[in-house]
Amino acid sequence: MNQKIQNFINSKSIAVIGVSPSSKKMGNAIYKTLRDNGHKVYPVHPFEETIMGDKAFKDVRSLPDGIDAAVIAISPDKAEGVMDDITQCGIKKIWFQRGADFSAAIRKAEAAGMDVVSKKCILMYAPPVKGIHSFHRFLAKIFGRL
Repeated sequence: MNQKIQNFINSKSIAVIGVSPSSKKMGNAIYKTLRDNGHKVYPVHPFEETIMGDKAFKDVRSLPDGIDAAVIAISPDKAEGVMDDITQCGIKKIWFQRGADFSAAIRKAEAAGMDVVSKKCILMYAPPVKGIHSFHRFLAKIFGRL
């Protein structure tokens, strides 16, 4: 596994930007999986006060100090807009969830000196990997893309 991925997975605290009240959204699957597997996670949603019974934060600026990493599970245009706040909060590791072209936001993150993971699904890497993500991980390993 690549060192940036390993460092991200080992983060002590992770903000998940893009959690929603709908349990069918990817941000929720990421949040629930990381939380249920022992990570200290912080849901970020502009209008919700709680997500899955946990206190939600309306934006990155409202997060407590000391967050190590952030998963971006929002649209690329919103991701680019939130990068300045992420940089100001001192978050150094960022994972852009696969499925969209985050090029502009990635350039901002790299220019700020962040460790960036992109074009990968965090659910294939954050242990224990289960279900369909386990199968995807198996295929990625076979084809040398893990």
